[in-house]
Amino acid sequence: MNTVGLVAFALVGATKAIREEFDVFGIAVVGLVTAFAGGATRDLLVNRVPLALRSLGEISLGLLGVGLAVGLSVVLDSPDDHPITLVADAVGLAAFTTAGAIVATDAGLSGFGVVAVATINAVGGGAFADILLDRSPFILFDDFYASCAVLGGSAYWLAVAVGAAGSTAAVACATVAVGTRVAAVNYGWSLPTVQMFGPTRERIGDKR
Repeated sequence: MNTVGLVAFALVGATKAIREEFDVFGIAVVGLVTAFAGGATRDLLVNRVPLALRSLGEISLGLLGVGLAVGLSVVLDSPDDHPITLVADAVGLAAFTTAGAIVATDAGLSGFGVVAVATINAVGGGAFADILLDRSPFILFDDFYASCAVLGGSAYWLAVAVGAAGSTAAVACATVAVGTRVAAVNYGWSLPTVQMFGPTRERIGDKR
């Protein structure tokens, strides 16, 4: 799960940096931050040294994702909107959600802790990358994204709570996370904002 997530998220993050016309170093930094920041935060929360600092293999996987992003940008006009990137993003989200849930469960965290760490693992890197790209983290206002991680982490915890094997819980988590993300992209799902309700909505309509 960790391997898949690292390659996929490094690809996605690097693709965003390419769209913003970052130089090669900037592309690599944003790609690696997208791949590793969430997992590093997860590891710190469970009181262990981040994996990225313990293994050259981890960094190599991130650089592989960055290289794939550069290659796609050469042969595609809009690599960030291409189905390959969108699928990689969904797979990375599911993989990191599952990895985070497994680590949190092994650390003996509560149900809330499992869901929280799974979500942070999945979306933390993207949030840090958005800050480097000088924009508000999109998980806070746009798209049905972090919610997929919350649902996946909840599925893992529920499966473990009813006595399912770890592998079964992992499959349930990954399936829910990637399934809801793909559905969200296809059907344009989003969470409501306060402006959609009551007098606020009417005021917005008047301004328009």
